[in-house]
Amino acid sequence: MKQPTVTLSGVIYDQRTGRPLRHERGSVQYRTANQIHSTVQHSTTLNRKYLTKPTIAAPSRPATTSTATAGTVIPVTTTTATKQQPVHKITKFAPHPIGAPSPRPKTTAADIAPVAHPLVQKATAKHQVAKRAPQPAPIKPSSVLKQEAIADATKRTLMTSQKKEVKQPSRKQRINQSFSIASAALGLLLLGGYLTYLSMPNISTRVAAAQAGINANYPSYKPSGYSLAGPVAYQQGAVSMKFAANGTPVAYTLTQARSGWDSSAVLDNYITPKAGEQYTTTTANGLTIYTFDHEAAWVNGGILYTISGNAPLSNEQIQHIATSV
Repeated sequence: MKQPTVTLSGVIYDQRTGRPLRHERGSVQYRTANQIHSTVQHSTTLNRKYLTKPTIAAPSRPATTSTATAGTVIPVTTTTATKQQPVHKITKFAPHPIGAPSPRPKTTAADIAPVAHPLVQKATAKHQVAKRAPQPAPIKPSSVLKQEAIADATKRTLMTSQKKEVKQPSRKQRINQSFSIASAALGLLLLGGYLTYLSMPNISTRVAAAQAGINANYPSYKPSGYSLAGPVAYQQGAVSMKFAANGTPVAYTLTQARSGWDSSAVLDNYITPKAGEQYTTTTANGLTIYTFDHEAAWVNGGILYTISGNAPLSNEQIQHIATSV
C-alpha cells in the first residue's frame, strides 16, 4: 500500500504524521536575500508642504503554487517581498548605515581645579602654626604685683584667724555625745538579743535535727499559755520537744521520728494498740490525723509525728500544731 504524502516547497511530508520524508530532485530553489526582501527606498523630497508626494510602486503579488500528490491539493504561498509598514514615529534616519558599528561616545576631560602656589602654601602654614603657639603672658607692672601680694597675705591672715575661732566642744557636750552613742549601742544589743531569744528554739531544733539525722522542724503554732520547757532533746533518728503550761504541771511532748509508715500503718501499728476503736480521724491540708485521749499521731514525708502528755488539747489545737510543723 502506498504511503500518502504531501509535497510542499520541494519537500515530501507524511500526510498522517507530518514528518518530512525526502526532497524532490531539482525542486529546491535558492534565492538571495535581495530577491526575498525589498530594498529600502530613501526619501526624495525635502519638504512635503511644497512638493508632491512621490508614488511608490505597488508590491508584487505573491505567487501561489499548488502541488497535488495522491489526489490531494494543498496551496503553497511564496512571498518574494515583505511589505513594510511605514513608521510615523521615525523623524530622522541614523547618520550611519544599517549594520555599521555605532560610534563611540565622546569623553570630555574635567578641568583641573586651581592649585595654590607652593610659596603661598608655605606662608599660610607658617601663619597657622604661629596662631596655635601660646602667646607670652604680658609683663605686669610693679604696682600691680605689689597689690596682688598684699591681697594674698590678707586672705591668708583671715583664714588663719577663722580656724582659731572654731570652738572645741565642752566636756559636758562630749559626755552627752558619748552617752548617746552608748545608748544606741545598748539598744542595738538588746534588740539583737531579743531576736536571738525568739529564734533560739528554731536554732536548737535545727541543731538537734542535725545531730539526730532527720529533718525536724519547730512548730510555728503553740496553744495559748504554753511555752518550750527545757532544751530540745534528740536521739538517733528522733527529736522531741516539751511544751508546758505556765505555772502548772500540765504539758505535752511533740516527737518527730524517722518512719516508713503510711497513714494505714500508723492506724494499725500505733493507734489501734493504744486506743482500740476509741479514736477520731480528721483531715487537714492533706494530712490524716488520728486523735485519742488528748493525744495524736500522723505521718508526713517519712516522719512520724506524735503528741503525748496530760495537756487537755482540743482537736482544733492539735490540727493547728500538725499543720504548723
